[in-house]
Amino acid sequence: MPDVNWPVTNIEKDFDAIIVGAGLGGLYALHKLRSLGLKVRAFEAGAGVGGTWFWNRYPGARCDVESLEYSYSFSDELQQEWKWPERYGGQPEILRYINHVADRFDLRRDVQLNTRIRTAVFDPGSNLWTLTTEDGETVSARFCIMASGNLSTPRVPSFPGIDRFAGETYHTGLWPTEPVDFTGKVVGVIGTGSSGVQMIPLIAQQAKHLHVFQRTANFSLPARNDALDPAREQAHKASYVDRRKAALETPFGIAGHPAPTQAALEATAEERRAAYEAKWAEGGSISFLFSYTDLLVDQAANDTASAFVREKIRGIVKDPATAALLAPNDHPIGTKRLCLDTHYYETYNRDNVSLVDVRSAPIVELTETGLRTAEREYKLDAIAFATGFDAMTGAMLEIDIRVEGGPALAEKWAGGPTTYLGLMVAGFPNLFIITGPGSPSVKTQMIVAIEQHTDWIAECLTRARTSGATRIEADAKAESEWVAHVNAVADRTLYPLANSWYMGANIPGKPRIFMPYVGGFDAYKRKCDEVAANGYDGLTMTP
Repeated sequence: MPDVNWPVTNIEKDFDAIIVGAGLGGLYALHKLRSLGLKVRAFEAGAGVGGTWFWNRYPGARCDVESLEYSYSFSDELQQEWKWPERYGGQPEILRYINHVADRFDLRRDVQLNTRIRTAVFDPGSNLWTLTTEDGETVSARFCIMASGNLSTPRVPSFPGIDRFAGETYHTGLWPTEPVDFTGKVVGVIGTGSSGVQMIPLIAQQAKHLHVFQRTANFSLPARNDALDPAREQAHKASYVDRRKAALETPFGIAGHPAPTQAALEATAEERRAAYEAKWAEGGSISFLFSYTDLLVDQAANDTASAFVREKIRGIVKDPATAALLAPNDHPIGTKRLCLDTHYYETYNRDNVSLVDVRSAPIVELTETGLRTAEREYKLDAIAFATGFDAMTGAMLEIDIRVEGGPALAEKWAGGPTTYLGLMVAGFPNLFIITGPGSPSVKTQMIVAIEQHTDWIAECLTRARTSGATRIEADAKAESEWVAHVNAVADRTLYPLANSWYMGANIPGKPRIFMPYVGGFDAYKRKCDEVAANGYDGLTMTP
């Protein structure tokens, strides 16, 4: 292999590659690129590594993918030795795992914490990126790797009077490092997406009274979380290598869920009910969506699954009016991120919990003592915002990314994000994205996606190095064809029928573009492998 340093025509650079972010994606990218002999540095805004799992410390924060799957596969020793205590990993345990990985592979020495990147500018003359931190430090590198995450820019709504409220305020994505005690307090939770669904049952156990302010009901399935069965763990680890390979050939990047072979409407009503009951008892979202082949592409088929879950909600929640509000009726099941819960619907049977419909009576303002809707005022001691994130693009667009003499990335993406394979952006050379828009990302097992993306980037950089190329750029034609393909695949499904964060619908003024690739991780990986095998078709490498 040639010298690790690319030709620089007497232009000095600090690093071969700079990574923005030190979550699961950034840490693996650091490990992988360092193994190629590259000089690499990761910059992280937080005070610790972990990304999503560093910031989201709210009560009940838990992964919705089973622990034995939601973990790195690059080291068999690591996956064999680590013991997960529960079927679904909780935030403290996942963060402990990430810190263990950082220590085991000596990654911390190349991570700069408490450092937020504000600008990233590419110089076409030297083919170098220069990044500037919030504190004014500048660093340069041949390549810039964005590992800033899909759910890392919290959305705090701009309610009038939000700074006037005299009580405690929290956001699920910016939760304090110390536990919060709500005992004896009147609490308001705003939002019933995944984070709200997870923390509401736990806050209800402490609060004197809990008001849940819901604009849109979301489908939630039982997680059936429990201590991890030792026999199951042993069997899983004995076949880890084969299971990891099998996961790469599945739409969601998760092995162990046999692909369905029958359409929902080909089954009788009795057969469908038996299938849905079995999936409900098993727990988990992937399993439920794998009941039949057509749940995400055929409205009539989806209606059977949606009706089943609505019936379950009505059977659990004792008050019919509350049950009606909790039963989603504005989107097909699975077209928004399916929530997994532990006793979420049962929580509304508690005397100290009330559900407030803010679709019919919106929140007007926050006051010194609480908040006021169009119907009445609520006195609150604390408010927890479970209002989600500026997903997929928010973290990248917080940074002023541009090419000297050209438009900023924010200008290019003004009508919605465009990428080639979710990995590169035409017009922005030497810039790579890990799990970017236009890739499966949030519609697959994220760590599988992270490893696949990083490995592809590493192979691309190796190809550039062996050929002496100092500039890698996505072709505009290849990008436009990929974007058209991503849109066409989404339009063949039910996903665009939901006003979801997949579409940017939770952010006022954000373009309504379906951002993830939903053709399946298996199909996506085959495309990426094909591009690489064809000499990185769609990319231009310039010496």
